[in-house]
Amino acid sequence: MYWRVVDTGHLDAYSNMAIDEAVSVAVRTEKAPPTLRFYMWKDFSVSIGQFQRIAEVDTLFCRKENIPVVRRPTGGRAILHGTDLTYSFSAPNIPPFFSEGLLSTYSHLSKAFYIAFRALDFDVRISSRREKGRVLTGSPLCFQSVSYGEITILGRKVMGSAQKRWKDGFLQQGSIMLTIEGALMKSVFRETEKESIAQTMIGLAEVNPSVNLEDLKEAIVNAFQEVFGVSLRIDNLSRYEKDLADRLKEEKYLSPEWTEKR
Repeated sequence: MYWRVVDTGHLDAYSNMAIDEAVSVAVRTEKAPPTLRFYMWKDFSVSIGQFQRIAEVDTLFCRKENIPVVRRPTGGRAILHGTDLTYSFSAPNIPPFFSEGLLSTYSHLSKAFYIAFRALDFDVRISSRREKGRVLTGSPLCFQSVSYGEITILGRKVMGSAQKRWKDGFLQQGSIMLTIEGALMKSVFRETEKESIAQTMIGLAEVNPSVNLEDLKEAIVNAFQEVFGVSLRIDNLSRYEKDLADRLKEEKYLSPEWTEKR
């Protein structure tokens, strides 16, 4: 049994979301195996959760500074991308790891990331807290709330994840912070203070300035193979996925109706 790992490098915000959805469709319709994708962002960009109010983002500031704002297919809160490694994972709801619902799936995936961070000597912890809504800070920012299965260093959140589930499978998207752009986040997100950002978020490079991105990806792949007992093969997107992503980008993720629907 093998799964697939795809690294698409730096892309624009709309392409990144469209590709994640296209891959999830391909996986759920058995056109592709379970897929771990790594990617980054051409420019500073904001992704907001599927059900989040866009009013929580200062869209006038973002337009002025040419910061794209895109709505994710997954839930959760907003993230400022540009100094992070982003991942997505798509799989069917199959036993033994993914057939028991959202929290169980989070738990298994968090274990893999925990092992990866530990392999690189980061002293990480996994939260066992179950939370809903704005329970910690009242912030629109994903990284200012720590919920079940999420990973922290020194009590501060280093990785945030969100999931979208269907009857036949799921998509999990997540962001691993390398550095924190506190001043820019304060301008982008309403009701957010720079001081509280520093108290609740941390980047891997703050802990280890020499952290290597390729080493991080390799550690994550190795941890997935260990936890799930599969081989991950390096691969590319299929023609089906590329064509579907192009269509989703034009029809959905570039559409103000999608981005501004809440």
